Amino acid sequence: MKTDRHGRIIELITERNIETQEELAELLKKDGFKVTQATISRDIRELKLVKVSMKDGCQKYAINNNHLEERYSEKYIRVLKDSYLTMDVAQNIIVIKTVSGMAMAAAAAVDALKFPGCVGTIAGDDTIMVAVKSTDEAHKAMQIIKEMIFN
Repeated sequence: MKTDRHGRIIELITERNIETQEELAELLKKDGFKVTQATISRDIRELKLVKVSMKDGCQKYAINNNHLEERYSEKYIRVLKDSYLTMDVAQNIIVIKTVSGMAMAAAAAVDALKFPGCVGTIAGDDTIMVAVKSTDEAHKAMQIIKEMIFN
Protein backbone atom coordinates (compact mmCIF):
# COMPACT_ATOMS: atom_id res chain seq x y z
CA MET A 1 0.00 0.00 0.00
CA LYS A 2 2.79 2.43 0.94
CA THR A 3 4.72 1.56 -2.20
CA ASP A 4 1.61 2.14 -4.32
CA ARG A 5 0.98 5.45 -2.57
CA HIS A 6 4.58 6.57 -3.07
CA GLY A 7 4.37 5.63 -6.73
CA ARG A 8 1.17 7.63 -7.13
CA ILE A 9 2.71 10.64 -5.36
CA ILE A 10 5.60 10.62 -7.82
CA GLU A 11 3.13 10.41 -10.73
CA LEU A 12 1.02 13.26 -9.35
CA ILE A 13 3.88 15.68 -8.74
CA THR A 14 5.29 14.87 -12.18
CA GLU A 15 1.95 15.44 -13.93
CA ARG A 16 0.71 18.47 -11.94
CA ASN A 17 1.91 21.56 -10.11
CA ILE A 18 1.07 20.56 -6.54
CA GLU A 19 1.78 23.37 -4.10
CA THR A 20 0.55 22.06 -0.73
CA GLN A 21 0.30 18.91 1.31
CA GLU A 22 -3.46 19.43 1.49
CA GLU A 23 -3.72 19.49 -2.31
CA LEU A 24 -1.66 16.28 -2.51
CA ALA A 25 -3.82 14.62 0.16
CA GLU A 26 -7.03 15.53 -1.73
CA LEU A 27 -5.72 14.03 -4.97
CA LEU A 28 -4.64 10.84 -3.19
CA LYS A 29 -8.03 10.54 -1.49
CA LYS A 30 -9.73 10.85 -4.91
CA ASP A 31 -7.55 7.94 -6.03
CA GLY A 32 -8.77 5.83 -3.09
CA PHE A 33 -5.84 6.24 -0.70
CA LYS A 34 -6.68 6.81 2.97
CA VAL A 35 -4.20 9.47 4.06
CA THR A 36 -3.80 12.06 6.78
CA GLN A 37 -1.66 15.18 6.82
CA ALA A 38 0.87 13.30 8.97
CA THR A 39 1.03 10.49 6.37
CA ILE A 40 1.62 12.99 3.57
CA SER A 41 4.31 14.76 5.57
CA ARG A 42 6.07 11.45 6.26
CA ASP A 43 5.80 10.41 2.58
CA ILE A 44 7.31 13.71 1.43
CA ARG A 45 10.20 13.22 3.84
CA GLU A 46 10.75 9.56 2.86
CA LEU A 47 10.62 10.37 -0.86
CA LYS A 48 12.94 13.33 -0.22
CA LEU A 49 10.71 15.63 -2.25
CA VAL A 50 11.65 19.29 -2.50
CA LYS A 51 9.76 22.49 -3.25
CA VAL A 52 10.90 24.31 -6.38
CA SER A 53 9.91 27.74 -7.66
CA MET A 54 7.93 28.05 -10.86
CA LYS A 55 8.06 30.93 -13.34
CA ASP A 56 4.94 32.54 -11.85
CA GLY A 57 6.55 32.71 -8.40
CA CYS A 58 4.54 29.84 -6.92
CA GLN A 59 6.18 26.70 -5.58
CA LYS A 60 5.49 23.04 -6.28
CA TYR A 61 6.71 19.68 -5.08
CA ALA A 62 9.37 18.00 -7.20
CA ILE A 63 11.70 15.03 -7.14
CA ASN A 64 15.10 15.78 -5.65
CA ASN A 65 17.42 14.80 -8.52
CA ASN A 66 20.42 14.57 -6.18
CA HIS A 67 18.53 11.93 -4.20
CA LEU A 68 17.84 9.97 -7.39
CA GLU A 69 21.50 10.07 -8.41
CA GLU A 70 22.47 8.85 -4.94
CA ARG A 71 19.93 6.01 -5.10
CA TYR A 72 21.09 4.92 -8.56
CA SER A 73 24.74 5.09 -7.49
CA GLU A 74 23.98 2.72 -4.63
CA LYS A 75 22.36 0.28 -7.06
CA TYR A 76 25.33 0.41 -9.43
CA ILE A 77 27.75 -0.18 -6.57
CA ARG A 78 25.64 -3.15 -5.44
CA VAL A 79 25.79 -4.60 -8.97
CA LEU A 80 29.58 -4.28 -8.92
CA LYS A 81 29.85 -5.86 -5.47
CA ASP A 82 27.55 -8.75 -6.39
CA SER A 83 29.29 -9.55 -9.66
CA TYR A 84 32.95 -8.84 -8.87
CA LEU A 85 35.55 -11.64 -8.75
CA THR A 86 38.95 -10.09 -9.56
CA MET A 87 40.50 -7.02 -11.13
CA ASP A 88 43.83 -6.19 -12.73
CA VAL A 89 45.32 -3.41 -14.80
CA ALA A 90 47.27 -3.60 -18.06
CA GLN A 91 48.65 -0.15 -18.84
CA ASN A 92 45.54 1.98 -19.43
CA ILE A 93 43.06 -0.94 -19.46
CA ILE A 94 41.35 -2.25 -16.33
CA VAL A 95 40.22 -5.86 -16.64
CA ILE A 96 37.45 -6.92 -14.28
CA LYS A 97 36.41 -10.57 -13.96
CA THR A 98 32.80 -11.12 -12.90
CA VAL A 99 30.44 -13.93 -12.09
CA SER A 100 29.39 -15.63 -15.33
CA GLY A 101 26.68 -13.67 -17.13
CA MET A 102 27.16 -10.49 -15.07
CA ALA A 103 29.76 -8.60 -17.10
CA MET A 104 27.24 -6.56 -19.12
CA ALA A 105 25.44 -5.35 -15.98
CA ALA A 106 28.71 -4.57 -14.21
CA ALA A 107 30.02 -2.71 -17.29
CA ALA A 108 26.84 -0.62 -17.38
CA ALA A 109 27.41 0.15 -13.71
CA VAL A 110 31.01 1.22 -14.36
CA ASP A 111 29.84 3.46 -17.20
CA ALA A 112 27.09 5.01 -15.08
CA LEU A 113 29.42 5.70 -12.15
CA LYS A 114 31.65 7.81 -14.45
CA PHE A 115 35.04 7.11 -12.92
CA PRO A 116 37.66 9.78 -13.64
CA GLY A 117 39.51 9.09 -16.87
CA CYS A 118 37.27 6.19 -17.95
CA VAL A 119 36.23 6.55 -21.57
CA GLY A 120 34.23 3.35 -22.03
CA THR A 121 33.75 -0.34 -21.38
CA ILE A 122 33.53 -3.54 -23.38
CA ALA A 123 31.89 -6.57 -21.79
CA GLY A 124 31.73 -10.25 -22.58
CA ASP A 125 30.08 -12.92 -20.46
CA ASP A 126 32.37 -12.70 -17.45
CA THR A 127 35.00 -10.09 -18.34
CA ILE A 128 34.97 -6.32 -18.65
CA MET A 129 37.63 -4.18 -20.26
CA VAL A 130 37.56 -0.58 -19.05
CA ALA A 131 39.42 1.85 -21.32
CA VAL A 132 41.06 4.65 -19.35
CA LYS A 133 42.88 7.72 -20.72
CA SER A 134 46.22 7.02 -19.02
CA THR A 135 48.05 4.45 -16.94
CA ASP A 136 48.00 6.74 -13.88
CA GLU A 137 44.25 7.30 -14.19
CA ALA A 138 43.72 3.55 -14.63
CA HIS A 139 45.44 2.89 -11.30
CA LYS A 140 43.40 5.65 -9.62
CA ALA A 141 40.12 4.33 -11.05
CA MET A 142 41.03 0.79 -10.00
CA GLN A 143 41.66 2.01 -6.44
CA ILE A 144 38.27 3.78 -6.36
CA ILE A 145 36.54 0.64 -7.62
CA LYS A 146 38.27 -1.49 -4.97
CA GLU A 147 37.20 0.93 -2.23
CA MET A 148 33.60 0.76 -3.44
CA ILE A 149 33.58 -3.02 -3.58
CA PHE A 150 35.32 -3.72 -0.29
CA ASN A 151 33.74 -0.99 1.88
